[in-house]
Amino acid sequence: MIKERAEQIKLLILDIDGVMTDGHIVINEQGEEIKTFHVRDGQGLKWLIKGGIEVAIISGRSSKAVERRATDLGIQTIYQGIYDKGSLCADLIREKRLKRQEVACMGDDLPDIPMFQHVGLSIAVSDAAQEVRDTAHFITKSKGGNGAVREICEMILKAKGLWDELISPFIEKGKALHIGT
Repeated sequence: MIKERAEQIKLLILDIDGVMTDGHIVINEQGEEIKTFHVRDGQGLKWLIKGGIEVAIISGRSSKAVERRATDLGIQTIYQGIYDKGSLCADLIREKRLKRQEVACMGDDLPDIPMFQHVGLSIAVSDAAQEVRDTAHFITKSKGGNGAVREICEMILKAKGLWDELISPFIEKGKALHIGT
């Protein structure tokens, strides 16, 4: 059932804190927020975009680090400082003329649940709040900020039959390339 939902996805909506990060917020002496992102999550998102699946960010907090990371990854749709994530999610789906079953959303905390009500595939990270896990169609094996996004990117790309083609430049006839040996 999850594979059938995943193969229909055209848009993945992500929360940031607790999904693309581990949820910790570090503020330096200058008052700037510092976030850490997992490199494999980023690579997965690049492959997802290359595979024709759009990615959007809807976050309750605002951070320059998020803008920078999104730009680096090629994510063009970014909403920060959003209190009512559910309404924005519904508006975004309408604006992009998508059906609910063509949209996946990934979250970790209570403000993400209203987005889940508008999508065909709702995903909670493994360390999400219990209520979020109870509401989600799928729960990742990985924790937020620790490969959970990559896990979902791979799941969607494999369900759509795009994974092998996207990773083929890195694999040679089923064997890993050994550089310098």
